[in-house]
Amino acid sequence: MQLRELLIGALRQGPIPQHVAFVMDGNRRFARSHRIETVEGHNLGFEALARILEVCYKSGVKVVTVYAFSIENFKRSKYEVDALMDIAKVKLSQLAQHGDLLDRYGASVRVLGQRELLKPDVIEAMDRAVNLTRGNKDAILNVCFPYTSQAEISTAIRDTVIEYSKPLPSQHRSFSESHITYNIRSRHLSTASLKVRSYSPSSGATSDTEDSIHSVSSSTTLHPESPPEDPILPEDDLGLKHHETFPDAETITPETLNEHMYTRDLPPLDLLIRTSGVERLSDFMLWQCHQDTEIVFLKCLWPEFDLWTFLPVLVEWQWKRRKGIEKGKGFRDGSEELASIKQS
Repeated sequence: MQLRELLIGALRQGPIPQHVAFVMDGNRRFARSHRIETVEGHNLGFEALARILEVCYKSGVKVVTVYAFSIENFKRSKYEVDALMDIAKVKLSQLAQHGDLLDRYGASVRVLGQRELLKPDVIEAMDRAVNLTRGNKDAILNVCFPYTSQAEISTAIRDTVIEYSKPLPSQHRSFSESHITYNIRSRHLSTASLKVRSYSPSSGATSDTEDSIHSVSSSTTLHPESPPEDPILPEDDLGLKHHETFPDAETITPETLNEHMYTRDLPPLDLLIRTSGVERLSDFMLWQCHQDTEIVFLKCLWPEFDLWTFLPVLVEWQWKRRKGIEKGKGFRDGSEELASIKQS
C-alpha cells in the first residue's frame, strides 16, 4: 500500500490528464477463461472500475468517462441484459453512498445516453446516484449508459436544428431602411397628387379626363403605394407587421454542435483506453476524440486492469506531453471548463 501511494504521489509531480475515458471490454472473456458465470465477470468488472477510479482521482484526474453499456448491448440475451441492469443499479448506488469512493473524492455522477430506453426502476436508481452526488464539485464520473456516439451526435444535430428553427426575438426598428423608404415614397406620391389638382383647366366643370386623374390621385393619396398586407405576418407590441427572422445556418460551427453534446461543459478528452486487445472505438466518444487525444489499446481484460497496468500508460502520456511542450506544441488544458464545473 505504501509503494502504491508513493507511485501515485510521483505521478502527481508531472502533468496529469484531466479527462480519461475507458472502454471496459473483456468481462465475458474473463468469465469464460476462468470458468465462471458471465454475470460474475461483469461484477468483477465493476470492482475493477472502483479500483481505477480511486487511482484516477488520487492522481489528479478530474473527469472519468466509462462506456458502461452500449445501445447495441440490448441485442444480447435478455438474461444478460437484465443482469447488467441489476449490477449497474447496485454498484452505482454503492459508489454514490455517503462516505464511499465518490463522496471521498468529491466526484459527482452523470449518466449520459438514451435514458428513454431504460426501465423505470433503472432510471430511478440512476437519478438517485446523480442526486446523492450532485453537491460534489471536485471531479466527475460520466457513466455512458446506454450510449453510442451515433446517437449522441444525432441528438446534438436534432437539437441544433430545433434551435435554428425558432425565430429570433422581434426587434422592430422605427428608423430601419425599409421604413424610411416607405415614408419617402408616400410623401412623393402625395406631392404628385397635389400638382395634378393645381393644373386642372377650371375650378368649375371638369372633363372626364380630369375626373379620372382626380380619382386616381385621390386614391393614390389615400393609399400611397402601400404594400399589400400579409395577414399571416405576426404583429409586434405596437401592432406593426414584421417578417420573422431566423438564425443563419451558415453560422453553425463544430463549436455549435459541441454545445449540444453530452460532454459540452467538460475538458477535452486527453486519454482513451480500451482493454481486451480489440483495437476499435466501437462507437464511443467519436466526437470527443481530437488531434491530441492519446488512444491506447491494451491486451489485458478489464477485470485484470489495475494500477500496475495503468501506471505505464500514464507515464508514457506524461512523457509525450512534456515532449510536446518542449517542441512548443499547444495543448488544451481544459482549465476554463473545470472552472465552470466548480462554479455550477
